[in-house]
Amino acid sequence: MKVGITCYPTYGGSGIVATELGLELANRGHEVHFITYANPIRLDPGIPRIHYHEVEVSSYPLFQYPPYCLALASRMAEVAERYGLDLLHVHYAIPHSIAALLAQQMMAARRRLPFITTLHGTDITLVGTDRSYFPITKFSIEESNGITSISRYLQRRTVEVFGVGNEIRVIHNFVNCELYRPAPEKRNSQKLLLHISNFRPVKRILDCIQILARVRKQVDAKLWMAGDGPERGPAEHLARDLGVGEQVEFLGKQDHVERLIPRAHVLLLPSELEAFGLAALEAMACGVPPVATGAGGVPELVTHGVDGFLEAVGDTDSQATRVIELLTDDPLHARMATAARRTAETRFATDRIIPQYERYYEEVLGQGERDGSTS
Repeated sequence: MKVGITCYPTYGGSGIVATELGLELANRGHEVHFITYANPIRLDPGIPRIHYHEVEVSSYPLFQYPPYCLALASRMAEVAERYGLDLLHVHYAIPHSIAALLAQQMMAARRRLPFITTLHGTDITLVGTDRSYFPITKFSIEESNGITSISRYLQRRTVEVFGVGNEIRVIHNFVNCELYRPAPEKRNSQKLLLHISNFRPVKRILDCIQILARVRKQVDAKLWMAGDGPERGPAEHLARDLGVGEQVEFLGKQDHVERLIPRAHVLLLPSELEAFGLAALEAMACGVPPVATGAGGVPELVTHGVDGFLEAVGDTDSQATRVIELLTDDPLHARMATAARRTAETRFATDRIIPQYERYYEEVLGQGERDGSTS
């Protein structure tokens, strides 16, 4: 198939999942066209069957805000026409679904161009519930030819918030278990904790600093903070205030976290809400047990006490206790690391999830044939 993918090309989970999906589809012989305002962060140049089309937005004095949605729709239609795309797959509802709908209507006189919307989390739980965006978010979801969500939790929330009657297919996030692998051995004698996020308030990265401070009362440990965002400054200040400034290293944005994760002993995911918990899955594939909160869709991924630990949001004492258990009990750590890797391989590996997307693409394309639409 020839698939057009649109996403936010940033360090958020939706952009990462969309990029990884495109890469996996290309590996399976499909032709993938990314249509975004910047090259997605994990998309290296020169990959066979991967194409990138930049969306350029012109600025005119008349426009207080550049009309990105219109420029995106125009570019989608142009790429679909020129390269014969079979469908568009947009990630994050606003504004990508509306742009895809406009592109579909622009193409309607010539041929059918279906589009699928994948819901990732804050497009539903945060942006979509804003009163100014609620009607357009609901409309864009209901007008999609196919809808997927990355967790059953998000599927339920979408129905509860928007009253969507369309089928929402749950296709969980995935991980390339050949790329994300456990390290042969942990070479660093000092125990290493790791947190990966975009440092937004919902990620509660200050909790990571508090957890480290508690852990260090019993274990010689340090913390790597991979990513960047609005909470970095407060986290740096808190680390100094708690006397752990020398043991926290802020790494900034990282394009190849698969090189970092295997070196860690525990992943911290203290988020207030996660629609799925992609960082936890990538860590599990590397044999790094997560200590996370049982919020949102994380329990669909992590089984408490088996392949990781789940504690209440904001309960940094309990989270720190779980980290200490993992760092001081080698048999427990080894058992959980093995179970975490097994979960990634047996439930969330690419060869299990990507075919679900392929089958869904075929279903959506088949709907047009049954309806008598041209293709």
